[in-house]
Amino acid sequence: MKKLLFSKIFDIISLLRITQWPKNIFVFVPLVFSKNLFDESQFNKSFLAFIVFSISSSLVYVINDLFDKKRDSNHPTKKHRPIASGRISNLFVITIIGILFLLLLFVQNYVTREFLIIISVYIGINIFYSMGLKQVVILDILFIAAGFMLRVIGGAYVINVSVSSWLILSTLFLSLFLAVIKRKTELLLLTDSSREVLSDYSIEFIKQITAISAAGIIICYSLYTVSDRTINEFGTENLVFTTIFVVFGVFRYMFISEKKFLGENIIEAIYRDYPSIINIMLYLITIYFIIY
Repeated sequence: MKKLLFSKIFDIISLLRITQWPKNIFVFVPLVFSKNLFDESQFNKSFLAFIVFSISSSLVYVINDLFDKKRDSNHPTKKHRPIASGRISNLFVITIIGILFLLLLFVQNYVTREFLIIISVYIGINIFYSMGLKQVVILDILFIAAGFMLRVIGGAYVINVSVSSWLILSTLFLSLFLAVIKRKTELLLLTDSSREVLSDYSIEFIKQITAISAAGIIICYSLYTVSDRTINEFGTENLVFTTIFVVFGVFRYMFISEKKFLGENIIEAIYRDYPSIINIMLYLITIYFIIY
């Protein structure tokens, strides 16, 4: 009985993709760069935004798995997912979807109206993505990128601060970069033959998009660090020195995707690469000392 209970709990955790929640850390970007990290009230609002985005992302993952049940059941690895394998019934899945919606309704009184609009847009575009737009070449990666941008914009709305356009553009190119790397890894390893859209991509085309996205990240972030607004806000020009960590991070991720065939899962890719972890830690420490 206890074993069955633990198995059901594990299936629910797997279904909700809780291991993917760290992606929602992007909501903290406005908090950090608005110098409100140690403001308890603002931090609590950002943390609530993180929870709301985590619930929303789990919701769209469940809906996506429900749409892809038949396709996943014929996939060599995805057939082991809770819905595709039949370990979780459709009725139970619908119940989970209902609970997640109720949780989102519960927190609506604790966030701003603008943030609720962002969440609604996030859920809406992901449902359209699951319904078929993920099989449309280029649109598939743009929808992924839009999700990350909405996290940053939502993080700004929930604490009522404005975000630099350069920072938003940096997020756009970063998310495009990660999405393209994911597609390249899938194409190289042929890990997801159920994605018809992969047949529309070629390694050469993906490499071109990767190069453009990587350049976009570095250029937009560099311009953000030297913009008059940034210098006036932080009272220093030293933020430009953090660009080196961004450059290393981009190049390192390109390296591990090319040589180690990582990149299909950003969390796993970074977790398994110690230089990337050290680089992120050094970046955060440097940001802390420069801004705070």
